[in-house]
Amino acid sequence: MTGKSGNETVFLRPWGGVAGAAVIVAVGFLGSRLLGVVRTMAIADAFGTSPDLDAYWVAFRLPDLIFQVLAGAAMGSAFIPTFARYVAQKDEDEAWRLASSVLNLVAVMTGVVAVAAVILAPWLVPLMAPGLEGELQDRAVELTRIMLVSPFLFAISGMLTGILNARQHFLLVALAPMFYNLSIIFGAVFLSEPWGVHGLAAGVVLGSGLHLLVQVPGLFGVGMRYHLEANWRHPGVREVGRLMLPRMAGLAAAQANFVVAIFFASRLEEGSISALSYAWMLAIMPLALFGVAIATAVFPTMAQQAATDSLDRMQSTLYASLRYILFLIIPASVGLILLREPLVSLLLERGEFDPRSASITSSALLFYSFGLFAHSGVEILSRGFYALRDTRTPVALAVLSMVLNLLFSIALVGPMEHDGLALAMSMATVVEASLLFIFLQRRLAGPEAGRLASFFLRTVAATALMAAVVVLFIVVEEAVDPLGAHTVWEALVKVAGGGALGGGTFFLAALLLRCEEARAFWGRLRLVR
Repeated sequence: MTGKSGNETVFLRPWGGVAGAAVIVAVGFLGSRLLGVVRTMAIADAFGTSPDLDAYWVAFRLPDLIFQVLAGAAMGSAFIPTFARYVAQKDEDEAWRLASSVLNLVAVMTGVVAVAAVILAPWLVPLMAPGLEGELQDRAVELTRIMLVSPFLFAISGMLTGILNARQHFLLVALAPMFYNLSIIFGAVFLSEPWGVHGLAAGVVLGSGLHLLVQVPGLFGVGMRYHLEANWRHPGVREVGRLMLPRMAGLAAAQANFVVAIFFASRLEEGSISALSYAWMLAIMPLALFGVAIATAVFPTMAQQAATDSLDRMQSTLYASLRYILFLIIPASVGLILLREPLVSLLLERGEFDPRSASITSSALLFYSFGLFAHSGVEILSRGFYALRDTRTPVALAVLSMVLNLLFSIALVGPMEHDGLALAMSMATVVEASLLFIFLQRRLAGPEAGRLASFFLRTVAATALMAAVVVLFIVVEEAVDPLGAHTVWEALVKVAGGGALGGGTFFLAALLLRCEEARAFWGRLRLVR
């Protein structure tokens, strides 16, 4: 199905299909992101950009790397398309045997790797962050060992997420990250006083356990039949493994970008690692809410369409989703760029988070924001390849992006310090997203791709008008109250006023420019009303 009618049917029908799933996922992501903001505020208030927090972020990276590479690879690109095909073409019991075997194998593999990492932590941590020395390095090793419980729990939880997503159940999946964030908030607020950064590590472990437990009831809802087996000879398991191996390399390359940032930032001034971490957490708010939410919701549908050889419908679904993501993320990223300083001040500048911390965080946020549209594009475009059961192309481009990020970091860290590391990641991701689009367009050549140029010009024009209005608002506001530039009230006025005025201007301009996405949102609002 192609053309406008295809998009409307697949993506826009009120509260159903992909659109309904996207709403559930987006609401869940919104709740998670709001709690993520509170989490970031709690961490900033308790620790600022202290050396101890730098050690925490270094320690956090290894457990997250293990989960993302092992469980993340199976849950996303490999398991969901294979499971969807078994559900569509074979009997239910065989599909559940596949799910059980993959779940058990992933849990065992992650557990073995986590135990090995516990043993090797004193050697791995210095490799990741050579700038940490003495007591600080020892603390990072301790924290790493504590948080290595979390990848095992997340491995099981991640597979449950894949099963529920494949069966079009998104509610509990959307709630799980909220419990994770609540646990870290608990660690920052109540455990930081007696335990220091070890309280944050305890919050991570508790949160990973709750992330798992909250999804278990959903398995009964989808009728899962669990089998205590790990049949690696099962054809479906072997297919998942075949798809998983190159995806593991791609995820390892993506995670290596953060390791590269930590490696160089550990050699810079104190607090650079924490500043980059805070900036990234703020930058991914619109990325998670718009890019990841829509891409997550649409992926099972694309996988089913590809499994039944409905490539015309898949093309329509993918390009409609890409336009919606960019329609939301482009103005959001420009808004972050223009309002970054008052936003950081409003959310984080209290307690141990002083004006210096705010300054280095907001500058990193500027350069991360440049690449948000590309990060969002990668989210949906890579899933297009995975739905087609092609993991090699996005993996190869992810590895290329990692190499470019390393080269850009080497070139920029000297003159720009930690800002150069943020810019390096953005530049590398822009190249990756561009190449993903070019190669996918060749695979799915059709009328949908041709509509993107017109859409892009309209969206950029509406965003430019929005930016002009926001800049004018900031100039007028500072002229009216020149002495309040560093107060919480001043920051609140700029963020709330500039955000509301800018968002309204963009939406109105998009309507006047006849953007289909704006008209679709307007139609949905009228239906709700």
